[in-house]
Amino acid sequence: MIATTNKPQLIHSSDTLAMDLAEAFSRNAAQHDNDQTFVFENYERLKEEKLFSAIIPVELGGGGWSYYKMCCFLKDIAKGCSSTALAFSMHQHLVAANVWKYKNGQGSEEMLRRIAANQLVLVSTGAADWLSSSGNIRKAEGGYRVTARKNFASQSPVGDLLVTSATFHDPENGMQVLHFGVPFSSEGITVEDNWYAMGMRGTGSCSVSLKEVFVPETSISLRRPMGEFHPFWNVVITVAMPFIMSAYVGIAEKATEIALQKVNKKQEPHTPYLLGEMFNNLTKAQVLWEDMIRLSNNFHFKLATENANAILMRKTIAAEACIETVQKAIEATGGQGYLQKTGLEKLLRDVMAVNFHPLPEKDQHLFTGNFMLGNRITG
Repeated sequence: MIATTNKPQLIHSSDTLAMDLAEAFSRNAAQHDNDQTFVFENYERLKEEKLFSAIIPVELGGGGWSYYKMCCFLKDIAKGCSSTALAFSMHQHLVAANVWKYKNGQGSEEMLRRIAANQLVLVSTGAADWLSSSGNIRKAEGGYRVTARKNFASQSPVGDLLVTSATFHDPENGMQVLHFGVPFSSEGITVEDNWYAMGMRGTGSCSVSLKEVFVPETSISLRRPMGEFHPFWNVVITVAMPFIMSAYVGIAEKATEIALQKVNKKQEPHTPYLLGEMFNNLTKAQVLWEDMIRLSNNFHFKLATENANAILMRKTIAAEACIETVQKAIEATGGQGYLQKTGLEKLLRDVMAVNFHPLPEKDQHLFTGNFMLGNRITG
């Protein structure tokens, strides 16, 4: 038997709120996974606690949480429901980008006040769009008309504001990508019921269709050349990836907790070796996650591609470590780890989604290689 006193001290144990929410969310996690339904009631609880504005500065009506605290919170609630943590991280990274702008004198005060006052849910499509985006924009009186179909829009069943982009042919500057926010209540926006996935089934990452949706000129937040890396990605990558990886590190930690509980009952001669491998991988994931948070520096990071590249490299290695942690947890528990009732099977399906966040491994290798060679980054 493995002595219970030797259980690892997982870094940054949950505060009371995170522990309470993780426990509450765990009660319906399996049902949402089985039914492939969005975690509506969990989002209602998050709204009740005013957590959609937790990282917004107090002077703007928010909770004033540090970036670090939100990372730990996301990691901890992931132990109760992976999907809730991941979907919530998508909202938080959009808020974080606006907090960075506010703290660096680049506006966003009005937007942050609106989020705090109304607990608005922000939905992103940036990962799927990356440098080239998709869809088409045409000029219209007072603004633009947008037609597009955006995939993997997590939380879209309850979204208030779609933060997205589309391509526009500028007569003077050629192909451009225009970034904008548009309310889900706008005429021409439809949320499709098509999120039926291997894992992370409760995130509601449905496709969103826009048909001739009007976007006022005042809603355009950024114009950039199509297919080229723009400095704003340095902000997005730096604030987004530590949040997103928080959910996956939480999954890995939960898998180790289950594995230890199960192997205590029956231990094979090779079990200690498997557990050693499992905890090596967990430690790798935790250390890299911690370093990603360090690079984010509570919104006080330098706007440099060097920083974004460092984040992306750590994300790739941490992602691999999270997957291997869960795989070793199943291997260590033997046949019982293969059964749905242990919960490890669901965690393995959920953790595999880490491969598809920006940047996927080979895309990151290409990005890093080009950056190190001083090549122009395109995509």
